[in-house]
Amino acid sequence: MSEGPVPGVRAPAGDQAALTQERIREELNRVLASHEFRTSKRSQEFLRYVVEHTINGHGDMLKERTIGIEVFGRPTSYDPSDDATVRVKAGEVRKRLGLYYADQGAGDPVRIEMPSGTYVPEFHAASHTAPHAPPVPLVVPSPDSPPHPPPRLSRYYAAVLVLALASGAFVWYLIRPPTTILDQFWAPVLEGKPPVLVCAAFVPVWNFDRDPNATGPPKPDDYVPLTDQFVGGGDLLATSRLTAMLTRMKHPYRVKVGNDVSFADLRNGSAILVGYSYTRWRDISAQMRYFIDGAQRPVGITDNGKPTGWALPGLPRDRRTTEDYAIVSRLFHPDTHAMLVEIAGITQYGTDAAGDLVTNADLMAEALHDAPPGWQKKNLQLVLHVKVISGAPTSPKVVKAYFW
Repeated sequence: MSEGPVPGVRAPAGDQAALTQERIREELNRVLASHEFRTSKRSQEFLRYVVEHTINGHGDMLKERTIGIEVFGRPTSYDPSDDATVRVKAGEVRKRLGLYYADQGAGDPVRIEMPSGTYVPEFHAASHTAPHAPPVPLVVPSPDSPPHPPPRLSRYYAAVLVLALASGAFVWYLIRPPTTILDQFWAPVLEGKPPVLVCAAFVPVWNFDRDPNATGPPKPDDYVPLTDQFVGGGDLLATSRLTAMLTRMKHPYRVKVGNDVSFADLRNGSAILVGYSYTRWRDISAQMRYFIDGAQRPVGITDNGKPTGWALPGLPRDRRTTEDYAIVSRLFHPDTHAMLVEIAGITQYGTDAAGDLVTNADLMAEALHDAPPGWQKKNLQLVLHVKVISGAPTSPKVVKAYFW
């Protein structure tokens, strides 16, 4: 193991020798074991990868495309301009590092930082030696001297007190739960204590159930519909992300699948409908500006009932596609008189990507960076475009937003 200078090290004069690979790896292990990182395997993998490459002298290899391929398993054809996964995860890692060093890691001998605009981390040797206060002489009054009133607090100690209070306020600001755009998006939906209803659409499946002794070609009666028993893969992933987010936010929720959702359920409180563009609940969103119309050909999204270019011409019957479109809607619904969120793609890939968007603070910040003032209290719809690579959706891009 090398004990010489480590690339990227920033330390006070005379402390360079203290920053060996061994000490940096010890700090890395402390960071990865912290609460801020142990809840995110991808953040752990990202930070370990960039730190190891840097201390081994390979920081020049830390490019967005390389990280996307080696850390996130993207194919060699991966184009960072079409997929912001690496940039989003880097931003998340920077925030987690900031929270760690503002609290649990404040006294660590080494700090790991990743400046904005680069994927090459820097390492800082921390100095925690506090200056000693000068001794204060003890003045004993003469027995014959008259008592003096207590001295007023000097300006010096008043300044120290103010500085201490300001420092405490600053540390509280750093470690307090941040109010992100993601929090603002969900705030109207999660108001109050009633549990939010998370509804995953069912996928109709037909089971081939035929008498083993039967002969001849299959008949329609040999296929039995299995209703309300299966959920699409993308819908399942989106539902999983939503319930994990609600758990982190400590907000109660209920999960229902398929048609086990009544109109009364939707009137009793906030609801999130996942992948419902092909169910009987599609009519509840047909009155909105943007709508997935599965009856038209090609299948696509309509704008006030009119076809748009957001469609999938030549969509295969097995619904395996290289791109998809999705809609995210958040509104106070006039029929249910309750907050309603709909997350639906033309196929499961779009639903999966839309579920990623509404549970990821960085993706949501990117999606709403041009939102009008006061959007937090407005109804909104986002139309998303998603590329599908090797059967997995990339980060979605907003192609249209509507607020009212």
